[in-house]
This record gives sequence, structure tokens and C-alpha cells, in this order.
Amino acid sequence: MYKQKQEGKLSRRVLLSAIIAGIAVAIVFTITPWNYLPTEVTEDVTVIANMEYGCVGESQYGMSVVVPECSVQVGDTVSATFNIPSGKVNGYWAELERRQNPMVDEWDRNVDGSGFSP
Repeated sequence: MYKQKQEGKLSRRVLLSAIIAGIAVAIVFTITPWNYLPTEVTEDVTVIANMEYGCVGESQYGMSVVVPECSVQVGDTVSATFNIPSGKVNGYWAELERRQNPMVDEWDRNVDGSGFSP
């Protein structure tokens, strides 16, 4: 009789462990910052500066990209491969910003200054 109770408790422990493991896996897949992991992107960037180590270009995402051994002039385009957070590529960060600040439109984001009038 004692052995039957032991087996029942053991199976409850196994079931509880499986439930805890399932919840942990679900939490990891919903909270893990997939949108911060880098993604390799290749695109044509516009050169904004020439340096001794290469060119500095600006990508369509607004990131500065260093292209080594580059001999083009400022304003030209050159192909570059660089890493960028996945959230910028898939639009997650833009959507997050929109949801966190729903009352702020594009005009408000572009206004500079302290808000005081002379």
C-alpha cells in the first residue's frame, strides 16, 4: 500500500515538472528579445565621408556603416554588408514606439526645442 502512494507521488512530481518546464518554455519564447538579435543586411549605402580606413556611409535605416578599402567620392553609393538589430528590419521598434506614444504623430517627433516662446 505504501508503494502505491510513492508511485502516485512520483507521477505527480513528473507531471508538475513537465508543467513547469512547459511554462518556462512558453515564457522564454514570448519574452526573449528576438528583435534585438543582429541580422546581417547587404544594401547600397550613400557615402557621407572618406576616411583613411575606408568610407562611412548611411544606410536606409539611418545607421552609419563603415566600408573598408573604399575609394569612391562623397555622395556616391557603395554596397555594404553590416549587422542591424532585427527589430529595425521587421518594424518591431517602430510599432513599439507607436504603441507606447499613441498621441505623438510624425510632426511632433520632428519638433526641436524646449517649447518656450520668446
